[in-house]
Amino acid sequence: MEALTVIILIIGLFLGFGAGYLIRKYVAEAKIASAEEAARKIISEAEEKAQSLKKERVLEAKEEVHRLRNELDKETKERRLELQRLERRILQKEENLDKKISQFEKKEEDLKKRIEENVHIQQRLTDIYQQQLNELEKISELSTAEAKEMILQRVKDEIQHEIAQMIKDVEQQAREEAEKKAREIITQGIQRCAADHVSESTVSVVNLPNDEMKGRIIGREGRNIRTLETLTGIDLIIDDTPEAVILSGFDPIRREVARLALEKLIIDGRIHPARIEEMVEKARQEVEVQIREEGEQAAFEVNIHGLHPELIKMLGRLKFRTSYGQNVLKHSLEVAHLAGIMASELGLDVKLAKRAGLLHDIGKALNHETEGPHVVSGAELAKKYHEAPEIINAIGAHHGDIEPHTLEAVLIQSADAISAARPGARRETLEAYIKRLEKLEEIADSFDGVEKAYAIQAGREIRIMVKPEKIDDLTAVQVARNITKKIEKELEYPGQIKVTVIRETRAIEYAR
Repeated sequence: MEALTVIILIIGLFLGFGAGYLIRKYVAEAKIASAEEAARKIISEAEEKAQSLKKERVLEAKEEVHRLRNELDKETKERRLELQRLERRILQKEENLDKKISQFEKKEEDLKKRIEENVHIQQRLTDIYQQQLNELEKISELSTAEAKEMILQRVKDEIQHEIAQMIKDVEQQAREEAEKKAREIITQGIQRCAADHVSESTVSVVNLPNDEMKGRIIGREGRNIRTLETLTGIDLIIDDTPEAVILSGFDPIRREVARLALEKLIIDGRIHPARIEEMVEKARQEVEVQIREEGEQAAFEVNIHGLHPELIKMLGRLKFRTSYGQNVLKHSLEVAHLAGIMASELGLDVKLAKRAGLLHDIGKALNHETEGPHVVSGAELAKKYHEAPEIINAIGAHHGDIEPHTLEAVLIQSADAISAARPGARRETLEAYIKRLEKLEEIADSFDGVEKAYAIQAGREIRIMVKPEKIDDLTAVQVARNITKKIEKELEYPGQIKVTVIRETRAIEYAR
């Protein structure tokens, strides 16, 4: 029983193994078949994708080829158009060139014709010139050689005159060059110290607020004006000049005192003898203060120290002194600066030169009560207030009254002359100006054949009318030259004088 059971179990096992094998085989074959089917599907799908990709790539390639072909066609078309434009331009230029060539040929032909015509005209002119020359020789009874000789002689005379003028100019230039070095230092000093000078007069004008003030200044029976004139020593001129009173006097300090006092009285309004005396005294004190301040300012300006107070006061008084219209204090300052500059250039004592230049006209500060010239008075003042001997000598020698002992004294002489002679520094008197004009006309009238001479342009030009029957055109040139030489020899004048000789001939007839 047990053996049968075992056999059955064994048979069951074999049957189980066989069924399992068959089942596994079937399953495996089914899987293989499904795998192969899947593989075929994958291959089929891959082939379809490959075909679609191929078609897309082919289409893209065809589109790219088509695009490139269109661009090439476009570029080719543009180049063809450009070539056509260039061809048209070249053709147009060739046409223009042909036109210009034809124009040039035409102009060349016209030019040849004109040249031929000019040759004919020139030949005709030559014949006419020869005919006229022959006629002139017959009329003038002069040959061509004689006419040439006359013209050459006239040109020779003119050239000689021009040569003489050139020689004169060259000589003048040589003199200027020779003096250039000697005048260089002085010129620098003048340029660096040029100062303006205001011409002073002997009157001062005081403006009034109204014409009624004139009666108050005169006062009852003229007592106010008499008091003011007595206290100041200045004449008050009250005339028809509207709203103004004129103060007249030769003493500028007194005139300044009177002006200040009168202005104070006008502002104050109380005008009577006692008030006038008070205001005159105040004005006199103010002028004294102003004089001292002007002297101190002058010494400070030229950097001079240690001057005696009285000398400073004298310098301030020079503010109110004039010489030929030139302010003496400004003149002294200019001389001090000029002398200092020249002394610096020459290596001399600059302080000594400035001090002497500032004090050289100190004698002019004294009034008429002191006798003697200002040179002597100035030297005595400097000696009185213990100035150095070199300063005293420079003051005494600046007009050549005594011999200068130092080079600084010589510089004071030069600086004084430069300041006084500078254009605009001093006024020329009317009498001297008129005499110069009269002398100028007198020189011109002294020549034979001169009808009338006129000095014009303030003596810078003279115009001379000559008698045409006595002086011809050639002689007029010689007369002008001779008058110029005589003016240069006999007359002193600034700048130059233009000499103009005028010869006029008039032919007058009457038709009846």
